Amino acid sequence: MKSAVQRLLLLILACVCGLSVCTTTARAEGLVRSKSHFYYNSGSGKVTGAGIIRRYYRVPVIHPSASVDPRLDPRLRRAASFAQERAHARTKARCWRYVKEALVAAGVVDSYPTTNYGAQAGDELVSKYGFKKLPIRDPYAAPVGAVIVYGKGSGGAGHVELRTKDGFVSDYYSKNKCFYPLIAVYGKYSS
Repeated sequence: MKSAVQRLLLLILACVCGLSVCTTTARAEGLVRSKSHFYYNSGSGKVTGAGIIRRYYRVPVIHPSASVDPRLDPRLRRAASFAQERAHARTKARCWRYVKEALVAAGVVDSYPTTNYGAQAGDELVSKYGFKKLPIRDPYAAPVGAVIVYGKGSGGAGHVELRTKDGFVSDYYSKNKCFYPLIAVYGKYSS
C-alpha cells in the first residue's frame, strides 16, 4: 500500500509538471517569431510588439563652435564667461537673473534690468541699454556673447541665455539650445 501511495503521488506530480508546461506553451501561442520585431503579451493580455534596434549611430551630433563678431562689444564675451563661471549643472529656474548679473558684472549694462521674465529681456535691453536685434534666426549661428531670448514656455516666463564658444549659458550651462521657440537674438555694438 505504501508503494501505491508513492506511485500515486509521483503520478500527480508528473501531471502537475506536464500541465504547467502546457500552459506556458499555450500562453506563448499566437506570438510571432520575427527578426525585426520583438513580440510580447502586455499586462492586459494583448500581443504587443516593438522594433529591434540593430544599428547604433556612434557619431554624436556636433554643432559648430560660435564665431566672434568683432563688431559686438567685447564686454559681451566677458559677460558670457562670467555667466559660465557661475553656472550650475542643472537649471535653478533663474535664467534672467543670472544673465542680468553677468551683464552688470561685465559692464555691458550700467544698471540692473528691472523686468522679471526671460521673455521680456529683449524688449528691455533694446529700449534701455542700446542693444540691437540681430538678423539671426538660428541660436547656433549667434556670435559669442549674444543674448538669445526664447518665447514663453509652460510657466509663461520664457528663457534667456548667452552664447558661449561651444554652448549656451544662463543659470546652467548646456551644449544645446533651449527647446522653447526663439524670439530673437540681441547684441550690443561697440561704440
